[in-house]
Amino acid sequence: MPLNLKTYTEHFTNPLYLESGRILEPYDITYETYGELNDDRSNVIVICHALTGSHHCAGIYDGDKKAGWWDSLIGSAKAVDTDKYFVICTNVIGSCFGSTGPMSPAHPHHNPYRYKFPVVTIKDMVKAQIILFDKLGIHKAHAVIGGSMGGMQALLFAIHYPNFASKIITMATTHATQPWAIAFNKVAQESILKDADFKGGYYDSQTIKENGLSGMAVGRMAGYISFLSYESMKNKFGREYKNTDGLYELFGKFQVELFLEYNGYNFTKWFDPLSYLYITKAINIYDISRGFDSLKEALKKITCELHLISFSNDQLFKNFEMKEISDALQEIGNTNHSYLDIDSNYGHDAFLVEVDKFEKNIKDMLDSK
Repeated sequence: MPLNLKTYTEHFTNPLYLESGRILEPYDITYETYGELNDDRSNVIVICHALTGSHHCAGIYDGDKKAGWWDSLIGSAKAVDTDKYFVICTNVIGSCFGSTGPMSPAHPHHNPYRYKFPVVTIKDMVKAQIILFDKLGIHKAHAVIGGSMGGMQALLFAIHYPNFASKIITMATTHATQPWAIAFNKVAQESILKDADFKGGYYDSQTIKENGLSGMAVGRMAGYISFLSYESMKNKFGREYKNTDGLYELFGKFQVELFLEYNGYNFTKWFDPLSYLYITKAINIYDISRGFDSLKEALKKITCELHLISFSNDQLFKNFEMKEISDALQEIGNTNHSYLDIDSNYGHDAFLVEVDKFEKNIKDMLDSK
């Protein structure tokens, strides 16, 4: 059956009260849907995207060559089967793919917010999604699924909106961002801020899209290192050298260097630097126990079926970080959760790349009564 991919933007005039105490008003949320909503609205699956993801998680737009970022998982007869489920994925607030972010026009003067945009948290992103779903008449989901920052959102759905989803599947994430991940984000943040072309946040968006931003590219290269692993880099690149470069040329390159350069510089032409700063800030301050006495107190709020999936060689969010959530759930007597550690050498991005290793698990989790 066709994917039935549809893209929308919903406009909200009521204020969004943020965790910081500030208000975002008005604001837009862009989202994408796949499949058909059944009569009793019981077949909804919410997909949450990661740092540089968007609402476009499956299918291909006309004229595009690249499918949505989780196309291998979502679609007709796939693990998240759009013949059976109605799938919805929103672009988080603070991002740069249609939802309100730092380069959106600020009411009433319509100049971009830039640094006047409030710091948003992962909890704020989830709250905005719940408001959207309420407006769409979706008050219950069969499941919420997300990896990395998407997994952070999924966990917060479970804690702060415990009756919203029957099942939560969270992958390659953590209960609180640790110093290792914050350090990689710091490299990216400093690289952006110190680039003269960033112009202290007052850059021209079109110029950045055309020329890129070298500082941001360098920061993104550091990010790519954290997304992969020693083993996956060795398997992917080995010590292959660029054929046309001499070994003793000072700037001759190994294939791994070419990979980092290409992906780093290409990235800066399609992702906004201020959005990157705001979203990495949200990731850095993420902690599901904030507002509670402890992690266990936060986890006591969970009433849905919760599935935790880690990857054995994830260098960004170590697998034991998710095991800590499972252990804490066991200690408080939660018997409605599972923990699965996938054997993988790929690294953090295994949740995007090695779908074949867990797609049956996802299908079984969704199908279980």
